[in-house]
Amino acid sequence: MRIRSIAFVTPPNAARWQRWLIFSPLARLVIFTATFILLSKLIAVPAHIGIDHSFAGAAMAKAWIYLLTFVLPALLAYLFLIRVIERRPATELAWRELLPYGAAGLLGGATLFSAVVGALWALGSYHVTGINPQAHWLPALLLAGLGAGIGEEILFRGVLFRIMEEGLGTWVALLFSALFFGAVHLGNPGATLWSSAAIAIEAGLLFGLLYHLTRSLYLCMGVHAAWNFTQGTVYGIPVSGLPVDGWLLSSRSGPDWLSGGVFGAEASAVALLVCSMLTLALLRIVLRGGTLVPPRWRRRRLAVD
Repeated sequence: MRIRSIAFVTPPNAARWQRWLIFSPLARLVIFTATFILLSKLIAVPAHIGIDHSFAGAAMAKAWIYLLTFVLPALLAYLFLIRVIERRPATELAWRELLPYGAAGLLGGATLFSAVVGALWALGSYHVTGINPQAHWLPALLLAGLGAGIGEEILFRGVLFRIMEEGLGTWVALLFSALFFGAVHLGNPGATLWSSAAIAIEAGLLFGLLYHLTRSLYLCMGVHAAWNFTQGTVYGIPVSGLPVDGWLLSSRSGPDWLSGGVFGAEASAVALLVCSMLTLALLRIVLRGGTLVPPRWRRRRLAVD
């Protein structure tokens, strides 16, 4: 059994209180959360003041505020967790992997969502009604694309999945992080229990397995960003219930389980099926490769045996 994918192991010479209050999975989750909230609060006021006076466009202002008050604090808090608390190199954010994994993620995310739209079109649910070459693509790229892709993947894969996997094993981390990822979308416009369950299955499980196999956040960020940008700006479909300004003017017909309804194609059974097929393929690779991480108490027992 290979456990090569564990990024952090408690130092063997750590004191007992350090094992519980600094290096335990729960302690590191609390430390990251507290650091992230503190940085968000510190940046919020100057960000709002500076941007309100610097950017006339409401969409651009909203995008930059999101980047400065959510994405930047998440990145800084994560680097603090890695470099100061865990005291290790940020291998999941290694510069040498930015181009290959980032490009692969962008291409994969765009292709994956295009497959969903192609299936919806073939089933008579997706319709192009016009084009909009004046679409405001830059705010969408910064907010729903790069912003959500970077910030959410740090939180859900870099922090929640990775740390839970180190403590409770791959299966628990995969299921819990996916469920939590779906649950946070319950507050979006038009969200339902079905839409959140669909996101948990089609995206939460998929992104968790992508990170488990590659140990690179860049791939997950790329897929996430390209999925959102392609969905909204290219095909003109609401992104998780949020309105979009797309290059293609489109509509969707049919029952909500097929079209996704007002929430968007993410709540469509087609998206669920397409992503689940890829998830099952990745799961097969994981099982064949023997990379599943057992819970920490089992690893200790295996080490003793």
